[in-house]
Amino acid sequence: MTKKESTKKDEHHSDDDKVARITVDNRSRADRKAEGKALRLAVPLASHAVWKAPENRRDSIDLLMESSAGRVPEILPIRYGRMMQSPFTFYRGSAALMAYDLSRLPTTGINVQACGDAHLGNFRGIGTPERRIIFVINDLDETLPAPWE
Repeated sequence: MTKKESTKKDEHHSDDDKVARITVDNRSRADRKAEGKALRLAVPLASHAVWKAPENRRDSIDLLMESSAGRVPEILPIRYGRMMQSPFTFYRGSAALMAYDLSRLPTTGINVQACGDAHLGNFRGIGTPERRIIFVINDLDETLPAPWE
C-alpha cells in the first residue's frame, strides 16, 4: 500500500485553507503503475525540457514586489541588496519568480509538499511511534503543495 496526500476542507478554517490528510491507496501495484504510465503519456518529460517565456508573462519586478507583501518594509532594501550580489543570491531570494513560471507548465495533477529551501541542513531522520525512521523536512516555512514535476 502507498500513502497519498489529499486535501480536505477543515471545518475550523476558511474555504481558502487546505489541510493535508493522509489516505491509503488500496489499488494494486499494477493499477498504480498503469495510471502512472498513462499520466506520463499525457504529460511527457519532453514537455518540461525547454522553457520559453510566454508573451503574456507578468513583469518580474512586479512579481518580486508582490512577494514582498507582509515583509518588514524597513529591511526590504537589505533583501534586495543581498539579491544583487550574485546570480545565486538572486535566485535564492526570488523563488516567487520560479514558482510563477513553473505554475504555467503542464502537470499530471500529482501534488507533493514541495520544499523551496531544499538543502541538506533542512532534512533529517526522525523516529515514528512504530519504531521506524523516516526522512523529513524540518524547515517548513518554505514549503507548499505543488505539482511534483
